[in-house]
Amino acid sequence: MRKAEIAVVGLAVMGENLALNMERNGFRVAVYNRTTEKVDRFLEGRGKDKKFVGAHSLEELVAVLEKPRRIMLMIRQGAPVDAFIRQIVPMLDPGDILIDGGNSNYQDTIRRCKDLEAQGIHYIGSGVSGGEEGALNGPALMPGGSREAWECIQPIFEAISAKTPDGQPCCGYIGADGAGHFVKMVHNGIEYGDMQIICEAYHLMRDLLKMSAVEIGEVFACWNTTELNSYLIEITANILQKLDEDGLPIVDKILDTAGQKGTGKWTGICALEEGIPLTLIGEAVFARCLSAQKEERVQASAKFVSETPVFEGDKQALLEHLRKAVYAAKIVSYAQGFALIRQACKTYGWQIDCGQTAMIWREGCIIRSVFLQKIKDAYDTDADLVNLLMDPYFAEIMEDSSKSWRTVVAAAVLHGIPMPAISAALSYFDGYRCEKLPANLLQAQRDYFGAHTYERTDRPRGEFFHTDWTGHGGDTAASTYTV
Repeated sequence: MRKAEIAVVGLAVMGENLALNMERNGFRVAVYNRTTEKVDRFLEGRGKDKKFVGAHSLEELVAVLEKPRRIMLMIRQGAPVDAFIRQIVPMLDPGDILIDGGNSNYQDTIRRCKDLEAQGIHYIGSGVSGGEEGALNGPALMPGGSREAWECIQPIFEAISAKTPDGQPCCGYIGADGAGHFVKMVHNGIEYGDMQIICEAYHLMRDLLKMSAVEIGEVFACWNTTELNSYLIEITANILQKLDEDGLPIVDKILDTAGQKGTGKWTGICALEEGIPLTLIGEAVFARCLSAQKEERVQASAKFVSETPVFEGDKQALLEHLRKAVYAAKIVSYAQGFALIRQACKTYGWQIDCGQTAMIWREGCIIRSVFLQKIKDAYDTDADLVNLLMDPYFAEIMEDSSKSWRTVVAAAVLHGIPMPAISAALSYFDGYRCEKLPANLLQAQRDYFGAHTYERTDRPRGEFFHTDWTGHGGDTAASTYTV
């Protein structure tokens, strides 16, 4: 029997569809699931009469693979991945390749790469984005880890990935050890931000402009013909216009409590550790946390009764302001995400190509959009661009959108409609372009109560000073350090 070229472990939604994608692209695929009944159901169902090899044990899985063995894990991140590695590694030979295609924490991937390379086993941590549809028809793939292993799996990954309009695969080697999973984490953080921005626009249209779900869907469909053209805007239009059996919009019947799996939270934690102001994505994560407090919000709404907002202005004008605000906030979300990637490169010694990353996200993934080409263009022009907002195209958008952005945030505040992500993005923009922030006062406060010292505007950077603010504190200062 001809041996399989790659194995997929884990036949849940993503694993099953990736296996079908690989087989459709001409590869012989071995499939395994811890619950072996799933293997049989798959082979008798969607995998029937196709080039699949079923395995009912790890020993059988290893035996049916050609060398070097390529095994892709599509299982839950964390302990299950470590448990599988402990089981499978004693059965492998030097040069064999393990690929983790789940949403693993990049720190775990760094550790696993180091441990497995010491045993002669190559390890790849790959982000896979696109959901069920992407996995089946072409996802965006973000592999990092062993460079040698990447060259061995590259033909498979490029074949199954989504393609840009000019035919380029939405897949490429990201960098060493945890770089691939790091970029996928940031991708997911930006996804949180994009979704929250869209939801805030929906909220304003629904509660202030009193528009129906179908009417709002029509607005999003129109926006999808502009520079906002993207997968998330497209599906939002479809969702809002989908009717239930009784002819009413399904979205109006969905409970307003959002779930999350952790990648957005990891992005925020990482940003805090790296000292990068990832304010929009952080607010998007907290917005989901607040949504989960449904019972408390119901009680609070009864206690803090507010008047029903009434809008008396020009509806069409506000909708155009809102479109511009959404685009400006979206740019900030990506600017913050790419700033985090740049900082992580310094911390971990990665050499992530930001322009290539934008192209990997151009198709197949959840945040795919026409707008990503503009990001690629920006990094093609200046590979060392410190912040996307400094690129001429994006700088012009920021300036052009500023008045509309403020109009929208002001309307939301005046009428009591929460807009945490869009307003946080505006605050970030205002802070980023502010030559003199009030942090001078903050440093004085820190020096007053903790002798933490400060730098002076009339002295060279790097010299630190302490003032005896009370007259009886002495001249002893704390050592200087930055977290």
